[in-house]
Amino acid sequence: MPTFLSDMLFQNWAGLIRTLVVGLIAYPALLVMLRLSGKRTLAKLNAFDLIVTVALGSTLASLLLSENVALAEGLLALALLIGLQWIVAFSSVRWRIVADLVRSDAALLVREGAPCHGTMRRERVTEAEVLTVIRASAANTLENTSAVILETDGSFSVIPRAPDGSPGEYAQAGLARPKA
Repeated sequence: MPTFLSDMLFQNWAGLIRTLVVGLIAYPALLVMLRLSGKRTLAKLNAFDLIVTVALGSTLASLLLSENVALAEGLLALALLIGLQWIVAFSSVRWRIVADLVRSDAALLVREGAPCHGTMRRERVTEAEVLTVIRASAANTLENTSAVILETDGSFSVIPRAPDGSPGEYAQAGLARPKA
């Protein structure tokens, strides 16, 4: 077997043992840190939360696979990311200015079967994308839709019209009228 191919498949036992030992220590340590930091650390409430979640996964992968990253350095990096996430979440609950910096508001894209074109343009969502989301929902058609909301995490919520054709639940949910 050529050398480059054998190196690609297996280099040495020390590398395998290092990955095993680091994984057996880093994984439970990460679980403990996440448990101590609270549910919000891995919540997908906004783009900032998603970035932290991806960064945690990337850091764990680097810790497991890179021989240049010591276990203590990797654990410190994980603790730092979790600590920063906790500080930002703590601050955003207490100070509006921090909340405005890290969070976005939900956006009303359809109101009582009518697309809100200004909001859709501002949120960079096409009418075709909204119609796709509606077709996949219980509403099924634009006419049967009371509201389509672009949530803060980037997902869509579709609220069908009531069976009797009366306005849907968006007003009860406290959603403001769309801006023109």
